[in-house]
Amino acid sequence: MLPLLLSIALAQEAPVTLPEGPALREAIHAADTEFFHVFFDQCDPARVAAMVVPDFEMYHDRAGVTGKDRKDFVDRYARDCEAKKAPDAWRLRRELVLDSLDVQPVPGFGAIEEGDHLFYERKGDGPEKLSGKAHFVQLWKLTPGGWQLARVFSYSHRPAR
Repeated sequence: MLPLLLSIALAQEAPVTLPEGPALREAIHAADTEFFHVFFDQCDPARVAAMVVPDFEMYHDRAGVTGKDRKDFVDRYARDCEAKKAPDAWRLRRELVLDSLDVQPVPGFGAIEEGDHLFYERKGDGPEKLSGKAHFVQLWKLTPGGWQLARVFSYSHRPAR
């Protein structure tokens, strides 16, 4: 029985083979783009849940701890999505500042992504305006199902110039 349990444990924690060089940056950029498109533009809690690890955590310099695990994060997000259905609700869009993007491998796990992002807001169907800028660090895990966010630090939020 012990050899079977050991082989199951090892299979679950088998190291992943990461893309190298520019391919890693491209993979993380694609995962980042998809995540934030789903998060802000589509407001899809089920897809967001599939894009974060079960023990996901997010820390925000203005909002505090905004995710203690997948369920907590997605539950908060689902409530925000419901509120955005109101005709005059505020809506946000996030845009990565591409030349700020830095991606570093985490051998056997995934990658650390760091950069700046811009935020645009609009009320209802009104015009969109640039509203802010912030810095972020994100830890991505490469799983058999693809890239998932594990940790997010979003900080240094300030008005856009």
